[in-house]
Amino acid sequence: MGVDPVTAAVFLDRDGVLNELIFNPATGQYESPHRPEDLVVIDGVIPALRRLARAGFALFVVSNQPSYAKGKTTFENIQGIHRRLEGSLSANGIAFGDYFYCYHHPDGIVPGYSQKCRCRKPMPYFLLKAASERGVDLATSWMVGDQDTDVECGQRVGCRTALVTNAHSAAKRGCSRPDVTATALSHVVDLIVRWKGGGDNGPAED
Repeated sequence: MGVDPVTAAVFLDRDGVLNELIFNPATGQYESPHRPEDLVVIDGVIPALRRLARAGFALFVVSNQPSYAKGKTTFENIQGIHRRLEGSLSANGIAFGDYFYCYHHPDGIVPGYSQKCRCRKPMPYFLLKAASERGVDLATSWMVGDQDTDVECGQRVGCRTALVTNAHSAAKRGCSRPDVTATALSHVVDLIVRWKGGGDNGPAED
């Protein structure tokens, strides 16, 4: 596709990293948005993404989206949420190489989506796909997320990893050892850009 074979990328989880998690009173938990109107881009994300692009990174979303498989929303809503996010980013001049979503869940209730699969993180299926089809060099790339599964996904294929410590997803992390840890994507980007520029040579926290 005309992509340089040594492209460095930043793979980003979506919910809790790019957009706010939404409280679901039915479960008592913060979850992915279930309707397009629930999607709110986190403050500071737009300038952070611009900074990554200026630093020469290709951008990809890699996100588990099992809400439809679990019967919590419609597939039309899932698609509408994506369109709202992509539209918001595009309106701000931010282009992603692709948006990779896994819609499956092993404990789902919707036929065809309720299964174990090869694309659900921590499986690195989409990272490998980006490497083979988009020329991404995984050794110089990053996986950024707010859960241990995001860190494991990146580590399985040799990416550097960054953990965003969103308070609403704290129960889903604590066992991983990412290269960098920060409270928001904007702070993660500070560390990634510093690392890329040779100003740091080890794990860091903000």
